[in-house]
Amino acid sequence: MSVDPKPFVEKTFKDTIVPTLQEYITIPNLSPLFDAEWKSHGHMHRAVKLLTEWVKAQQVPGLMLEVLEDAGRTPLIVMEVPGSRSDDTVLLYGHLDKQPPFEGWEDGLGPFTPVIRNGRLYGRGGADDGYAIFASITAIKALKQQGIPHARCIILIEAAEESGSPGLEEYVKALKARIGSCSLVICLDSGCGNYEQLWSTTSLRGMIGGNLTVSLIKEGIHSGDGSGVVASSFRVLRSVLSRIEDEKDGRVLVKECHVEIPEQRRKQAALAAQVLGNEVYTRMPLRPGVQPTTTDVTELILNRTWRPALSVTGAAGLPPLESAGNVLRPVTAVKLSMRLPPTCDADVAAAAMKAALEKDPPYGAKVTFDVEKKSSGWNAPLLAPWLEKSVDGASTRFFGKAACYMGEGGSIPFMGMLGQQFPQAQFLITGVLGPGSNAHGPNEFLDLPTAEKLTCCVAQVLAEHHQR
Repeated sequence: MSVDPKPFVEKTFKDTIVPTLQEYITIPNLSPLFDAEWKSHGHMHRAVKLLTEWVKAQQVPGLMLEVLEDAGRTPLIVMEVPGSRSDDTVLLYGHLDKQPPFEGWEDGLGPFTPVIRNGRLYGRGGADDGYAIFASITAIKALKQQGIPHARCIILIEAAEESGSPGLEEYVKALKARIGSCSLVICLDSGCGNYEQLWSTTSLRGMIGGNLTVSLIKEGIHSGDGSGVVASSFRVLRSVLSRIEDEKDGRVLVKECHVEIPEQRRKQAALAAQVLGNEVYTRMPLRPGVQPTTTDVTELILNRTWRPALSVTGAAGLPPLESAGNVLRPVTAVKLSMRLPPTCDADVAAAAMKAALEKDPPYGAKVTFDVEKKSSGWNAPLLAPWLEKSVDGASTRFFGKAACYMGEGGSIPFMGMLGQQFPQAQFLITGVLGPGSNAHGPNEFLDLPTAEKLTCCVAQVLAEHHQR
């Protein structure tokens, strides 16, 4: 039975999805980690109301929708669409919470100001991951309209993914009987190497996030009086950071943060490198003259998908330049983000990282590393022949090129959890976060043609899943 979702998908995007996404972008519904007062502010509930009202307006035959909200947890949108078989379930996943605004948006752009330029919708959350609920429902409705059978679908849209998905596991456990036997998971919160084909994510890195704080004195003192007598908290912090990262080449020194890279993933990285070439690093907003860590593209892909990497993402105790006096400051603190290989145990790595940073502090300084969040990564099971054929066929049909496979450097905590709960399930992890889309940073955009083509691909995979 032929699937032709393209006309319906394109019309739905134009008529209702893009206008609703524009309204969604205006809502500053930051994830709880970045807005402790999210509930009283009401932005998350505004976003939930906007998206659920759109879903209801689509009048998908048989669709049931509810919003769960346990005490102290962000809401979870749960949708169920009956299929031709009740004993087989496809689980589709996305999220609606957002990262902070960040600085550096181009003139005329802003995190909560939707702007369309050259087919791209700019604004925070459109690509990460507001589009997911629209793509999921539209793909299913496209099949319904053509009378094409599909399995029963459960769609989960959470509101705390950017905070590490706290509480989501409890929600899923409560829904386990309702979800039943899940044979396919489709996640629409990942990336794409380019906008020319469908990309399937084979692995996701885990992460450790926390605050490293160094203090030697109770209050600030004149630097002319204290420097040389008391060590600078910044120097001590720099010293302890060198215990976990080689500052010359960025190599992580904590052995518990490393794993053996599977040979299959090395081969897939090499194939992806052939497709992408130097775009792996030229797509980065490098300043003139700046070089990547290596020009070996395969190694760059492995660096961002299967090797640990440390980033300092925030700081405290450092006054702005214009108000910084000649003072030996009492405290320096930085926020650390350690990306972990997909099969690395986050609990073990976090304990080793904390021990390395806090052990035997120089000069007896007070050094603490407080872990805010941690999650292990995910490595996809072997792809079933039917799914590999379906994904490749969908990519060729709607993008004009065969599908490509590559790991992603980011984290989706939910995937590891699902892999454990549904060990027999197949996974299609994909998304629209391609070159320049800049999720979490300034000038984030959703490439609308890619989102439409991706939605068509999801429809075809759903249909062929039923026919397998």
